[in-house]
Amino acid sequence: MPELVVLVEQLLAPVPGGTGRYTRELAAALAASAPRGWVVVGAVARHADPAAAAIPGVEGPRVLPLPRRALVAAWERGLPLWPGGDAVHAPTPLAPPRVPRGRSLVVTVHDTVPWTHPETLTRRGVAWHRRVIRRATRRAGAVAVPTAAVAAELRGYAPGPAPVHVVPCGVPPSLAGPPAGAEAVAARLRLPERYVLAVGTLEPRKGLPVLIDALARPDAPDLPLVLVGPPGWGGVDPHALAAAGGLPADRLRVLGALTDAELAATLHRATVLAAPSLAEGFGLPVLEAMAAGVPVVHSDAPALVEVAGGTGRIARRGDPDALAAALRAVVAEPERTAAAVAAAKRRAAGFTWRRAAEEVWRLHLDLHRTGHRGTCSGTGTDTRPQ
Repeated sequence: MPELVVLVEQLLAPVPGGTGRYTRELAAALAASAPRGWVVVGAVARHADPAAAAIPGVEGPRVLPLPRRALVAAWERGLPLWPGGDAVHAPTPLAPPRVPRGRSLVVTVHDTVPWTHPETLTRRGVAWHRRVIRRATRRAGAVAVPTAAVAAELRGYAPGPAPVHVVPCGVPPSLAGPPAGAEAVAARLRLPERYVLAVGTLEPRKGLPVLIDALARPDAPDLPLVLVGPPGWGGVDPHALAAAGGLPADRLRVLGALTDAELAATLHRATVLAAPSLAEGFGLPVLEAMAAGVPVVHSDAPALVEVAGGTGRIARRGDPDALAAALRAVVAEPERTAAAVAAAKRRAAGFTWRRAAEEVWRLHLDLHRTGHRGTCSGTGTDTRPQ
């Protein structure tokens, strides 16, 4: 029975982030839509407890012989450790450097931030991502990206023979409709009656200083800001930003990471979702807000513009005045906002994880049928810089 092995290591990262959600949702959808005779297996590095990488419908996780840091280092140096299976899908650029004969590899590249906004990553992160993304476009059988914006940028920054396919993300059913028990969740989280919501890991590229600056301005809507997401790298401190920017302490709620049920309740009660990111490859919170019927204000980052498709209000990146005006317009122009929300819900209905999984399966099955196994096959060790 042929196996599709999905590398689900991101689920065991200290901060799984949006790529963790992508990994979980896509792997589950791949298992649910597997062609007859195929089985989907998760694979992770060696951990004391890999339970967090277990996904309903996905076998495993299969534990590889190396711990995470050693696995990253081994693959970075070109060591040919194959995770098993007839086909491998890497939901992040962490992928085996070589493809054995008779096997195939597809890699998802989420964005080109290491080139477009390197200042929003660590120096080590920039170097590592550039190396492994360039290797993917040279050696994988195919590369999946979430938006046409990323596809166009990738061709410029990391050209290679691997075909690049746009495979948009989806909306999990748990976030598309009002959740049961939302009132109890709202009471437990002490959610305000009305608020601006921002969702994402607290890190430099998310544009939180601009959002807090915008809400502190006298012409911004008098709404509290609710932040959902775990702390990331970069030392982004929302409370310090609020104090420096003049946003009163009682207008800021930092909830940290939430469960899916808590996120659904928080999202559906929001007055508006703000996504002021400097750079994104897709922007899952924007799509999820669209599906939930929540108005969206987003930056002019190309991927966010593409996903929203004209249904959100756009504010220039890094411009707190423009962001304040866009947020104010959502509240002050209810008829226009209602029309935009209706259009957004219709658009979001076309984005499903089932559809994403079917597109990914098509890539793997095409490689399997044609015998095209990537652009660099073999089992020798390559220790040259990648």
